[in-house]
Amino acid sequence: MRRGSAVDGMLLGTVLLWALNVTVTKYMFEHGWKPLSYGTIRYFVAIALFWIFTWWRERSFRIERADWWLVALAGLCIFVNQVCFVYAVELSTASTVALLLGATPVFMGLIAIAFRLERLQRTFWVGAGVTFAGVALIAVAGGTISGSLGGNLLGIGTAFSWAAYSTAIVPLMRRYSPYRISALVLLLGWIPLAAIGAHQIPEQHVHWGALMGASFVYAVIGPLFLTTILWFIAIDVVGASRAALFGNLQPFFSVFFALILLSESLHGMEITGGVLIFAGIALERIWRRPAEAVPRE
Repeated sequence: MRRGSAVDGMLLGTVLLWALNVTVTKYMFEHGWKPLSYGTIRYFVAIALFWIFTWWRERSFRIERADWWLVALAGLCIFVNQVCFVYAVELSTASTVALLLGATPVFMGLIAIAFRLERLQRTFWVGAGVTFAGVALIAVAGGTISGSLGGNLLGIGTAFSWAAYSTAIVPLMRRYSPYRISALVLLLGWIPLAAIGAHQIPEQHVHWGALMGASFVYAVIGPLFLTTILWFIAIDVVGASRAALFGNLQPFFSVFFALILLSESLHGMEITGGVLIFAGIALERIWRRPAEAVPRE
């Protein structure tokens, strides 16, 4: 019981660290950081931490030659994800981006179907339809209420690219540690990010007060470095399904932090869209369980 409680605490802590990231990123942009400059510098520091940690733990970064295309694909997904994320947060509100990230599980299901990695039941399509109705409402609201249809579309791109990354690393996770994968994938994703973001770094002027410094340290150590360690330790103990239940709470906490810490507000269409996103995911998971429990003869 104690072990389960400790792992649940790790999972909840991980989700809270991820959830706060959207709000902190928005705060950084509102106080002088440029999107690509922020992403480039933040990822560089995180990569350094991952390489030091991985070398201390494993003394190797070796990947089989046949697996490098998956590492490169995952790196490309990380690059696209980071570009979409920073500009989605820059152009839209943190709470709206958080709601759109709730569609990530549905995108993962669609990618699995497209590449014939998984056969999903009809209940998935019902849940996906409800979820995408919510996504459409939020995206449309971006043109009239939250102020940026482009930012909301980039939020959808953030959810899709993260789903693609999560799918790409599944085969790698069977053969290598998450730390080795993270060290290599982040580096390959950072190279093109640095290439397109280098011009913003000389133009970057930030007043490094105590809150700004604490926010940057959190942005590197919290959602990039520490969460990877906690998340995969927890999955090793309780399994991916139980961990996913905690992961589904992330958008709720993200919206909460944005509303409280940034004094943002949600309007009718966005609230309705958010409810539909989570209702679609909840319906698919609830309806799917009885079918999976029936034994095959």
